[in-house]
Amino acid sequence: MVEKVITLENVPLAEFLGTANENIRQIAQAFPQSKIVSRGNEIRIQGSAPEILRINDLINLLLEHFDRFGHLTPENVKDYLDIEGIPFEEANRDQVIVFGNKGLVIKPKSANQRKLVEVAMKNDLVFALGPAGTGKTYIAVALAVRALKNREVKRIIITRPAVEAGENLGFLPGDLQEKLDPYLRPIYDALQDMVPPEKLKYYQETRVIEIAPLAYMRGRTLHDAFVLLDEAQNTTSEQIKMFLTRMGPNSKVIITGDQTQVDLPVRQKSGLAEALRILKEVKGIGIVNLSGKDVIRHKLVKAIIEAYETNQVLEDQRRHEANSRKNNG
Repeated sequence: MVEKVITLENVPLAEFLGTANENIRQIAQAFPQSKIVSRGNEIRIQGSAPEILRINDLINLLLEHFDRFGHLTPENVKDYLDIEGIPFEEANRDQVIVFGNKGLVIKPKSANQRKLVEVAMKNDLVFALGPAGTGKTYIAVALAVRALKNREVKRIIITRPAVEAGENLGFLPGDLQEKLDPYLRPIYDALQDMVPPEKLKYYQETRVIEIAPLAYMRGRTLHDAFVLLDEAQNTTSEQIKMFLTRMGPNSKVIITGDQTQVDLPVRQKSGLAEALRILKEVKGIGIVNLSGKDVIRHKLVKAIIEAYETNQVLEDQRRHEANSRKNNG
């Protein structure tokens, strides 16, 4: 048994430790093999040497968070502790993609989200595929914001095809941008989590962050930019080829899509499916497949996706059996 004492200096104890030491109690519950006691401005830890190192690293991260944002909530503590499926020693500051507004910690929360981050770091072009709720767009936006904050790129460009999900844009009021804004809402919501409101407004006014329909990309060369193409399953073959050939020097591109939710006319091929087939062997292109296991919305969303996937399998089987009887008849 080893003991370590951490002395908290220049930190408002009540705010850092939480009401009735709630923040410290959360840490103690996460490490039941160790004894963690807070007295005055000291945190006394007793346990094995490896675990004490882990707790010490965690507390240093929490101190860094408090220094950056001026507060520490139980939810913040949970964010650092509750990274699903990975040991805590891996859950260090490298897992945090970006610190958002009001102390929000944005990081991957599933194995495939972490894989998306890793693949995006190694490749200039990445396809992130998966159903609704898997966080593919949110993680892609976070990676773009981090690249901008770290001055790895000079601008962020986010685009998507202007294809309605069973609705008609022509009947909506306003100009094209106003018609498209509701479809771009998830991207605006993600950016509002990550960039202070005034800065986000300034970035959009100066086109440091540009959100536009895919048609606006034609004829451009996108250099020194982090570019995100969202809802790529609704691109045609010509559109996605046009987009892919816009890449310029020092550009990073993430293409997200859900191949089960194609809103193109029935006889129109999805450009995303074709691009994946043509480019699957090209070096320097990463492909990450997310699944229902990565859904981080309400637990019912995961159940809904699984039910639809099961129904699709049954329908495919019925069609196959019907075709077999027809051919054999």
